[in-house]
Amino acid sequence: MRLLFAEDDRDLARAVKVLLEHAGYSVDAVHDGREALDYARSGGYDGVILDWMMPGMSGIEVLEQLRRGGFSAPCLMLTARDAVEDRVEGLDAGADDYLSKPFASNELLARVRAMLRRRADYAPDVLRLGDIELDRASMMLRCGGQSTKLSNKSFQLMELLAERPGTIHTIDQIMEKVWGWDTESEVNVVWVNISMLRKKLKELGAHVEIRVTRGVGYSMEVMG
Repeated sequence: MRLLFAEDDRDLARAVKVLLEHAGYSVDAVHDGREALDYARSGGYDGVILDWMMPGMSGIEVLEQLRRGGFSAPCLMLTARDAVEDRVEGLDAGADDYLSKPFASNELLARVRAMLRRRADYAPDVLRLGDIELDRASMMLRCGGQSTKLSNKSFQLMELLAERPGTIHTIDQIMEKVWGWDTESEVNVVWVNISMLRKKLKELGAHVEIRVTRGVGYSMEVMG
C-alpha cells in the first residue's frame, strides 16, 4: 500500500519513512504543506499522514483543501497539540485519526493499520488469489502448506499485481507505486524483483504466474 507522509522535521521524516517501509508500505515523504497538497492531488495513495505544523500550509489547511476537492483517502494527523479543541478541529477538517507527538513507533504502525482498515475499499490482512495467500502483516507468501518471506519491495510488487489479477501494469506504474516518485532506482529493479517472484512461485508449486505483455507491462494470472 502506498502512503504519503508530510513532516517538516527531516530527521523524523527519514526515521518514520524507514519504519513504514520496513512494515511493508511504499512511502513518499514531503516536507511542506504545498508539496503535500500537490502530491496528494496526484492520486494513487491509500492513506495520508500529515503533520499539523508545516511551512507553506498547515496540515489542517492541506486536509481541508483535499476534502473540498473530493479526496477520500483516510488521513492520520500528527501534532504536538493535544488539547481537546485541537483534536476536534482536526477531526472536523476531515482527519480520520489523531496522534500526539512524541509517539511510540508501534502505536504509529497500529494507527496506520487502523486508518487503512477504514478505507471504503478495505482490503483484508490476507490476500488470496488462486492457490496462493499473501499475508500483509508478515509479508509471507504461502501456497499448499509452504511459505516464504518476501522482501519489502518484492512484497509490495506482489501485492500490486495480486490485488488486480489480469490487469497489466506498465513499468512506469510499477516504479511509481512501489518505489515512489523520488526513487533513484533504475528500472532494472523491476525486472530483478519480477524474476525473483517468478522463482518463488515456481518453488511453491503455485498455479499463479506473472505474465509479461511485451512493450506494455506485467500482470498476474491464475493458471487454468
